[in-house]
Amino acid sequence: MNKVAAFLSVSWLALAGAASVAAAAEGAEAPAKETETESLDWKSWRANNKVDSINSLQRGARNFMNYCVSCHSLKYLRYSRMAHDLQIPEDMLQKNLMPIEASVNDYITTSLRGSDGETWFGKEPPDLSLMARARGVDYIYRFLKTFYTDPSRPTQTNNLQLENVAMPAVLSDLGGVQAAVYRNVERVVDGKTVTEKEFSHFELTTPGRLTPQEFDEFVRDTVNFLDYAGDPSQVERRSTGVWVVLFLLVLTWLAWLLKKEYWKDIH
Repeated sequence: MNKVAAFLSVSWLALAGAASVAAAAEGAEAPAKETETESLDWKSWRANNKVDSINSLQRGARNFMNYCVSCHSLKYLRYSRMAHDLQIPEDMLQKNLMPIEASVNDYITTSLRGSDGETWFGKEPPDLSLMARARGVDYIYRFLKTFYTDPSRPTQTNNLQLENVAMPAVLSDLGGVQAAVYRNVERVVDGKTVTEKEFSHFELTTPGRLTPQEFDEFVRDTVNFLDYAGDPSQVERRSTGVWVVLFLLVLTWLAWLLKKEYWKDIH
């Protein structure tokens, strides 16, 4: 795992420089939506990511390479495609986002062997190439935000979105450690009143290195990158689709004029 540790020690400042360049080109972005950590209805949380934001995607790539690639791969995405789409210079890509032995034409894979993943976590960590398409960006956003302490679990943590998850809370150093607070709720079941536990809110027990707003932005950027990775051509395809629809509308109008000209003497 020494190679993994060396790989994950990438420079945050280098990619932040690329992000600032992209931000200058794009102009000021709309401020991120206010964090929903204090919302009682956690199931209503939304990622609200913007997959057309190069600035956000660059930060998301940085986040993934620092915190995710040690266990998870993106086996359908090449380093070269990511660098091209996210406007990352090749020298910066090789220096900060790739393992030394990798080629720019390689797919983004993890160095964690499947057998080791099963030994450490009970199951092999999944590839995340299509996770955003399979589960949705809101699901991933809630998953990354709802880890809480649970001494009964092997990892000492659990998750509201995916109960008894094998993955530990790898982002706890950033977002902090939080406990899930429950309340007793009485319900009538088959004519009998029963008392059940219902989630109330999270209580931050150990602060992280980021403020709640900064951590929220961190998660949104990461989700944004996974959304891109699941369909790298979606932004270009949507942009092209607009022109195709406009062309078809103009063509339809011209065809109507032509039909009207041909049939004017008959009608």
